[in-house]
Amino acid sequence: MATKNKTAETAVSVTDFINSYVENEQKKADSFRLIELMRTWSGFEPKMWGPTIIGFGSYHYKYASGHEGDAPLIGFSPRKPEFSLYVFSPTADNKHLLDGLGKFRMGKACMYVKRLADINIPVLEKLCRTTIAYINEHHECACRD
Repeated sequence: MATKNKTAETAVSVTDFINSYVENEQKKADSFRLIELMRTWSGFEPKMWGPTIIGFGSYHYKYASGHEGDAPLIGFSPRKPEFSLYVFSPTADNKHLLDGLGKFRMGKACMYVKRLADINIPVLEKLCRTTIAYINEHHECACRD
């Protein structure tokens, strides 16, 4: 029996989530700035995915194991210690871009950033746009016209 993904799109208001979940004023301002940027870069409105992820657009994935589901094209979560950025696909171009991104650390499925001032926003834009292009090429994607 297939398990239901924990990270699914919800009807929760993104603005309400940020205003109630994010206590630090700088993190709140950075969250609203990331929303503006990712909305522009993706062409999609922000939606809540699960309880804490703000995602833009969506795509359908299917693994060789048969597990499949939907996920946001790009997104972030304003977690207490740092932002989790879901903007990276492992392409040669993206790996090269990381050199100019600034202060971050890499996780298994995301990148961690303390604040927007620590990173190069034009490099973040390139990462987001190349990730959307990669997903468009390799998955069933809402980013296709």
